[in-house]
Amino acid sequence: MKITDFETFVVANPPPRFGGRYFIFVKLTTDDGIVGYGEIYAATFGPHTIAAMALDVAERHLIGHNPFHIERLWRNVYGSGYNLRPDPSLLGVLSGMEMACWDIVGKACDKPVYELLGGQVHEGLRSYTYIYPHEGDAYPADYDESHVYVNADTAAERALDYVEQGFTAVKFDPAGTYTVYDGGMPTLEELDRSERFVRTIREAVGDRADLLFGTHGQFTAAGAIRLARRLEPYDPLWFEEPVPPDNVDEMARVARQTSIPVATGERLCTKQEFGRLLVQQAASILQMNLGRVGGLLEAKKIAGMAEVFYGQIAPHLYCGPIVGAANIQLATCSPNFLILEGIERWDGFHADLLEVPVKWEDGYVIPSREPGLGVVLDEEVARANPWDGSELQLEISYDPVR
Repeated sequence: MKITDFETFVVANPPPRFGGRYFIFVKLTTDDGIVGYGEIYAATFGPHTIAAMALDVAERHLIGHNPFHIERLWRNVYGSGYNLRPDPSLLGVLSGMEMACWDIVGKACDKPVYELLGGQVHEGLRSYTYIYPHEGDAYPADYDESHVYVNADTAAERALDYVEQGFTAVKFDPAGTYTVYDGGMPTLEELDRSERFVRTIREAVGDRADLLFGTHGQFTAAGAIRLARRLEPYDPLWFEEPVPPDNVDEMARVARQTSIPVATGERLCTKQEFGRLLVQQAASILQMNLGRVGGLLEAKKIAGMAEVFYGQIAPHLYCGPIVGAANIQLATCSPNFLILEGIERWDGFHADLLEVPVKWEDGYVIPSREPGLGVVLDEEVARANPWDGSELQLEISYDPVR
């Protein structure tokens, strides 16, 4: 079996754009007609530039390649151009191709990928959602003081809505703007707002749901420790990415000085970067994004390393449903799986992009028994929603916070 064709889809995510402005999907076809889908999670360049990069990599390393030979493909791409080190954009491209190869392998074997990576461990996967605004509310800017992102009472009401739907965990990040100048020291206003959010949501949901406190590396270690001490009385399940991801020692300092488990990983790639986290005991919950980390096999290796340190995995999802499907495959076969991020109930445009949506019941994702990744991209929907904007998938402030 050989890969003969490669195609990308740059798909606009219509308002309210939960999961990002656009998604980058890849399609591989073999010489015997098997199709595999993957998704690239890369935000460092415009998506059409990323698609061009993917075509270059495909022409050099993928076309004519046996999709079963995933280790060989991985090493060839990882080492291309005398690289052999974590490169987020290259690893995003490789991740999309790698998961598409697994999709082909699963279909060729008539098995879900999780059955080929150790076999099913979990029948249902506990899931959580970010606290999103109601459809029709302003997003992501130009909202007033009653908006769910800035008003603790509104956020608590929304959290209770999610609990009534069946969720047993919700995530929110009231700590403030994140910028290219992070990390810094939280202001008194940010400290007060963060504590108010956690207290108010805890009062609303009681012990019916875990609280996942999100940040985006805004703080120095000293600032993160100050914030953690304000949050500890409300027992959050985790404190996410408290400092920027480029200094593991400082993240470890935070982890040593708070009772809240530290979670991180959405901006990291490869077992090398996650290995340093584990050795330094900088995080106990790893949030790899399978569209960036290096794909399914790399993520499975990271999950295996985490077992040695009693670490758990909580795959990250702020992109499209093909990465989500890969996350489900990894979670299903990983003994140390904790919880799965979803975009609400895996509905909306994420469901529209799939021929058969992901199955979600009472707070749990039910793994598909279909072969491969268990989902099929609806190419008609993908082609009907092309992205032609100039923004990146994710953008942060380029000005310091005053």
